[in-house]
Formats: sequence, C-alpha cells, structure tokens
Amino acid sequence: MNQDILKGKWKGIKGSLKEQWGKLTDDDLTMLEGKSEKLVGILQERYGYTKDKAEEEYKKFVGRFK
Repeated sequence: MNQDILKGKWKGIKGSLKEQWGKLTDDDLTMLEGKSEKLVGILQERYGYTKDKAEEEYKKFVGRFK
C-alpha cells in the first residue's frame, strides 16, 4: 500500500521529500521514481540511518499522504 501511495502521488510528494530530507538531490529524486526501497536505501546512505530507522521514517512520511 505505501508503495502505491508513493508512486501514485510522486509528482506532488517530490517537493515534500526535499523539505523533509534536505540532503536529497534532484538526481536522487529522479532515480527514485516512486520506489520505496530506493528511498529507504538513500536515507540510510545520506543520513546514516539503520535500515529499521529508515523504514520507520519512510512509513511516517508516507502516512501523511494516505
């Protein structure tokens, strides 16, 4: 379900992603193309999150758009 939300609302969510996580670049967002697994990986890389923490942050973020 979360994956569907991310893909379905991708254009509107991109700006919110950059607001939430300012270290994400435009290239990151282009590469993500609404794919949650990639976003979780980039959050781990950019912010030093553990996988669990990155998934938790992702779920909180996507929950705002349900």
